[in-house]
Amino acid sequence: MTNSLITELADAIKRGEPVVVATVVQTHNSVPRRPGSKMLVFGDGHTVDTIGGGELEHRVKTAAADALTDGVPRFLSYSLVDPGAGDPGLCGGEADIFLEPYMPTATLYVIGAGHVGKAVGELGRWLGFRTVVWDDRADLIDQVEQNDAVDIAVSGPIGDALAGQPVTANDSIVMVTRNVALDVEILPHLLATKAGYIGLMGSNRRWDTTRSQLLDAGVAESDLDRIHTPIGIEIRAETPEEIAVSILAEVIGGRRGA
Repeated sequence: MTNSLITELADAIKRGEPVVVATVVQTHNSVPRRPGSKMLVFGDGHTVDTIGGGELEHRVKTAAADALTDGVPRFLSYSLVDPGAGDPGLCGGEADIFLEPYMPTATLYVIGAGHVGKAVGELGRWLGFRTVVWDDRADLIDQVEQNDAVDIAVSGPIGDALAGQPVTANDSIVMVTRNVALDVEILPHLLATKAGYIGLMGSNRRWDTTRSQLLDAGVAESDLDRIHTPIGIEIRAETPEEIAVSILAEVIGGRRGA
């Protein structure tokens, strides 16, 4: 791997951006690139370096997009003999390519540190998420910190909190706040992020009120359509812990394409 590829890969991991390393591992006869050739493929489709270009590279990029969705490595084999039979070229050789996705640990942002918020944060950490819990009430954040059940607990203005803990498309946001006024204040900040999932707890009536106020404030309807509400799958949950199971089942299902 060249120094430039190593640098690009390291930078992507540091940013928390998923990326696939495509490596030519074996070839026979005439092919565009030899074993050891590598290419990085990012979620937006752009690449660094090349494994040969043309239809072969196009198919590898398509497979890499699937790998970025499920995080599963892939081993691809191509014949470059007969395009009429569906081969991605006519160089006359064969190439085996390994796709290795680098998926950063996803962060679960829990907005609200009440009973449900604390349960969501604790369960999220147990499930392998990096957990960040925010609340504007410093006393609740102090309690969360003392329990040491999440990775990061933070209070203060929501804009400052998000600036200190940037949200990527690989991350999820769970809102379990206490009233409409807070939702109206916070949601524009959350919608300005690249979060892959934003869920809001509350009744349909509460959401109708929140949505109406946000539209009046100039928030685009297409942005509001990103919000999943009422949050969670229906399991007749009652306790904070059961509600947390319902919520995280939906988060995980969304990440897995369910």
